[in-house]
Amino acid sequence: MRGLIPAVGLGLLWAAAAAAQEPKPSPTPSPHDETVKREETIVVSASKSETTLINAPATMSVIPEETIVNAPAQNYGDLLRSVPGMNVIQTSARDFNVTSRQSTSTLTNSQLVLLDGRSVYLDFFGLVLWDFVPTNASDIKQIEIVRGPASAVWGANAMTGVINIITKSPREAEGFGATLTGGIFDRGVGSRANDGNGKSFGGNFSVARAPNDRVSFRLSAGYFDSDPYSRPQGTVPKVPNPLLPTFIVGGGTYPPDRDVLGGYPNNGTKQPKADLRVDQDFSDGGRMTYQGGYSGTTGIVHTGIGPFDIQSGSYLAYGKLQYTKGALKVAGFANFVDADAPNELARDANGQAVVLGFKTQTYDFEIGHSTVLGGKHLLTYGGNARRNNFDITLAPNSKDRNEFGAYLQEEYFVDQWRLSAGVRVDKFGNLDDPFFSPRISLMYKPLKNHSLRVSFNRAFRAPSDINDYLSQEILSPRPVDLRPLGPLLPPPLRPFVATPFFLIVNNIGNPNVKAQSLNAYEFAYTGTVGKTILGLAVYQNDTSNDINFTNLTTLPTALALANGLTFYSAANPARGLTVTGQPITLPPVLMTVLASIPAQFGGPILLPSVASTYLNFGPLRQRGVELSIEQEFNHDVSAYANYSYQNTPKVLDPDSDQIRYPLTEINIPAKNRFNAGVSMNAKRFIGNVQVSFVDKGFWQDVLNPDFAGFTDAYTLLNATVGAKWADGKVTTSIKGTNLLNKTIQQHVYGDILKLGVVGEVRVFVK
Repeated sequence: MRGLIPAVGLGLLWAAAAAAQEPKPSPTPSPHDETVKREETIVVSASKSETTLINAPATMSVIPEETIVNAPAQNYGDLLRSVPGMNVIQTSARDFNVTSRQSTSTLTNSQLVLLDGRSVYLDFFGLVLWDFVPTNASDIKQIEIVRGPASAVWGANAMTGVINIITKSPREAEGFGATLTGGIFDRGVGSRANDGNGKSFGGNFSVARAPNDRVSFRLSAGYFDSDPYSRPQGTVPKVPNPLLPTFIVGGGTYPPDRDVLGGYPNNGTKQPKADLRVDQDFSDGGRMTYQGGYSGTTGIVHTGIGPFDIQSGSYLAYGKLQYTKGALKVAGFANFVDADAPNELARDANGQAVVLGFKTQTYDFEIGHSTVLGGKHLLTYGGNARRNNFDITLAPNSKDRNEFGAYLQEEYFVDQWRLSAGVRVDKFGNLDDPFFSPRISLMYKPLKNHSLRVSFNRAFRAPSDINDYLSQEILSPRPVDLRPLGPLLPPPLRPFVATPFFLIVNNIGNPNVKAQSLNAYEFAYTGTVGKTILGLAVYQNDTSNDINFTNLTTLPTALALANGLTFYSAANPARGLTVTGQPITLPPVLMTVLASIPAQFGGPILLPSVASTYLNFGPLRQRGVELSIEQEFNHDVSAYANYSYQNTPKVLDPDSDQIRYPLTEINIPAKNRFNAGVSMNAKRFIGNVQVSFVDKGFWQDVLNPDFAGFTDAYTLLNATVGAKWADGKVTTSIKGTNLLNKTIQQHVYGDILKLGVVGEVRVFVK
């Protein structure tokens, strides 16, 4: 099995239960074993227990080990881009975001990312920093992607899906491996056009040993370094918002790529990593696993209030203990994050860079089990408890949080029918009521290798600590110019309007914000005909209470006032900094004058003291279709193709207590996506060619509407060519991305991607 393996399926069949009606799959199938079928691939992410891929209770894709090491991908985003329904945007040398079945924003907060079942989702902000995934590519066994809501098992934040990176055990990876990479990428346009090509390099090693039949271990370490990409320059084209043509967006000027007023230097990234895993096997079949690791990073992360520059010394460290025996799993982990990231554009009330400093500790304990009843019922159950400690500069009043969850699922299977039903309940310290996430699905299998499925899932995302407790005074991005009023004012007041000034406004959290929810309806088919695998999924996702950081001045006045917009007044005069950097406070009498200017003279002039907060919006509907085909020609050559369609999100009528989803707050995903590839893995040579087409998209999750706008459709052509030496112990290859050297922007505020070429030497000795 090579290449990307898309599949859809249902039926929570633990291996022991499945054996009652179907041949038991090999637990470690070889890609070169002619008897192995794609549907026999073992997965765990759909149900937290082992099952075959075709019987998994959710729409899934699996990226196997061979694709991970041989694909031309240079990061996880490149790998996941070829999965049906996955929207991937890369915005800097270190920053990319991934979401399934909806538009991807600069801070994706609905896609849960796991490493061997351990969450790397940062609860304080609701985002994933992918460089905090501390593992080497050569240690990965497979990547499992649940393409759709998964809260019924994984709880909060698995609202649009789960990406679970599964690593090899030390015994599976026994030996010594090392990889060295180095390459260049074109920067012939944009802000770095005169700086020459960018460079990147990296290396990692992994050593795994099993000194006896009771103990095994794996030690891994690595480092990656990349120069910055080019940023776009000039102005964002002015265009009508496609959903509200009377609202014109764009016109903003991209910041200069240097340390000047209104600009900042684009930065690359440096990423050290280290991991240790020790397995202790017991005579009764149980296993205790001890894990710990560290990953650091630097570089740009884009947000709705501008880019933050993660500083050197920022890191995530973790420790994990896990006991398994059969279907029983008892595990606990702790994540420790310490990072500082000044904003490159936003300034605080003193004119200094807004700094995001976050120190968080996450402690999680989990237990889960599966039981077969009567040969036809599979009962899966478990739960977890989590503690989050927060210390966040942007939320000085933040509160630590306790979270509890429990799930129960039963599957009944007989003859050609499989019925699965389950529910999970979660209680979060920042939510008054528990949240229930049900899942029910019905599968019909007319033949063993063909299945039809209909399903319903409900999932949710809990408000993050920033959503609840953000409190940050910033300077407005545009200066307030009151000079035209000078001749109309009494002489004592004229000095206060003699020079433009930047108004101080406050961005605040909303402790009353509700959990965001998603109801998903899906029909799916998967089938195998010989060595051809076909897949189809048709879905409808209805989100409600979407948590959105909203500039209140863009809402209708009555609605903005009802949701926290306040104005400076004579009792609370406006403050700011002049363009020369001097502090200014408008006199109360001037505030009274500004508020009393008649409409025919452009008044009244009201200066907001609160500009943005988090609000819940009413329902939004998204529909889509995913088609996939994979063909294995022989042991050495395989091919795949998939097509994804997403319609423009549709605003539904809100309930009486909801705010209608503002058209100015909606990103529009690419309507059409197409991926295809051919891979070869022969005795002496490897090769891989991939092409990806992504339609145009529309983005509004930016600093302000001046930077909202479209990105053009683009086509990526990527390839790998390589050779094996010394009986396969050494592999040398060249990997290229964007071989057509197109000028590509994947987000309206993102960096420019051009041709990149990397040379790689990979060694593995058992």
